[in-house]
Amino acid sequence: MKQILVVEDEEHLAFGIKYNLEAEGYDVTAVGDGPTALKWIEEHPQSTDLVILDLMLPGMSGYAVCEALRQNGNDVPVLILSARTLVEDRIRGYDVGADQYLQKPFELEELLSMTRNLISRRGKSNAAPEKDVAAEYRFGRVHVNFNTFVVTVEDEPIRLTHTEMKLLRYFVENEGSVVTRSELLEHVWGVSHAPTTRTVDNFIVNLRKYFEEDPARPKHFLSVRGTGYRFVADGEA
Repeated sequence: MKQILVVEDEEHLAFGIKYNLEAEGYDVTAVGDGPTALKWIEEHPQSTDLVILDLMLPGMSGYAVCEALRQNGNDVPVLILSARTLVEDRIRGYDVGADQYLQKPFELEELLSMTRNLISRRGKSNAAPEKDVAAEYRFGRVHVNFNTFVVTVEDEPIRLTHTEMKLLRYFVENEGSVVTRSELLEHVWGVSHAPTTRTVDNFIVNLRKYFEEDPARPKHFLSVRGTGYRFVADGEA
């Protein structure tokens, strides 16, 4: 049974989320603050399959909780729940390592869909890599091991979130081809639509920061005006 940790200080909302997830067959624990969440995950490092994390928590924000997880090397999928509507809030969530961001109020079916996708994605990332992509891949100054999730740039390690790693893998699988934002949303995020295509664009900005010598003049992650993006392993002059 998959284990989910819900971190939400509004008791009625935490109860509702827990109730509906348990009805779907998940084992759910709910806590009301960040330190308790981090302690629980530390005590159950191998059994936590997903963290559903509110941002507005007492004492320690959801941002800080997610950042602490990533700094400790924990790559458990994190789904942020927040009433904040600004693009900057979503970007900050992704920057600290969140995999998905769901705005309150939300539809139950959307929450359940994201939950299924994130847990399924985690299972696939822990399995052996697919046949069409080598376990290790190099481009430019970058060395990627899709088995271990170890990524280095000029031998300096960097940490990617699950979503960033899956996005990179999808580009590698489709090297040289133009991929649309809708295609990326479907195959990487597991959704057929999103309220804004800036979700994809924000992640591309991150990949360029990690891997391009000059992010303002990318040679590997190229924009295709009005369509999407194209990954070029050898770099475009």
